Amino acid sequence: MTSTTAHPVLAAIHGRLVVSCQAYPGEPMRDPDTMRRVAEAVAAGGAAGIRAQGLADLRRIRAALDLPLIGLWKDGDGDVFITPTLDHALAVAETGADIVALDGTRRPRPDGRTLAETVKAVHERTGRLVMADVSTYEEGVAAAEAGADVVGTTLAGYTPYSRAEPGPDLELVAALSRDLPVPVIAEGRIHTPEQAAEAVRLGAHAVVVGTAITHPTSITRWFVAALQDR
Repeated sequence: MTSTTAHPVLAAIHGRLVVSCQAYPGEPMRDPDTMRRVAEAVAAGGAAGIRAQGLADLRRIRAALDLPLIGLWKDGDGDVFITPTLDHALAVAETGADIVALDGTRRPRPDGRTLAETVKAVHERTGRLVMADVSTYEEGVAAAEAGADVVGTTLAGYTPYSRAEPGPDLELVAALSRDLPVPVIAEGRIHTPEQAAEAVRLGAHAVVVGTAITHPTSITRWFVAALQDR
């Protein structure tokens, strides 16, 4: 377990905003240099950290910014695709990411390793922190017990068995923040500054916001839908 006060990366994002800079495959912005520019733009706006995916994106962002960097690698078409194997996790660490984010759900990992085995190997081989993306309270508890340094609510509502809500699962954020011995990062469907502030008030160590800041296609759809429904 990692002390929130002892590790400078976690201290640097405490109570602050981390911005997820990602684009989906096939989109015009799905380009490492574009994502680097997006990361620089949100840094200029005061982001305390960046979350990004893909080895090329991570390398570009690491070279451009000194902010804490949460890295992941989305790969494969199975249920577990966020940094799905130990090899993926090690590759993410090699980009210079400070925190390696990976799927922390109860679902089987493609390489057959347990979450605890993966976390231990990342710690031993790279010295990097590990963020476990979970979808339920039970998964959050299990991820902390498996040695994850940080637990994120990233996948709440995105697994078949978790509660899906239109906004962030603040109840889950509050429960995990109250009960876990490691920092909890609120992530997932946080669309307003008020929701972000509420997550921190409920105990979140930090807040990750992506779509509402860095995905113009989704933001445009929100406005289009509002005008169509008027």
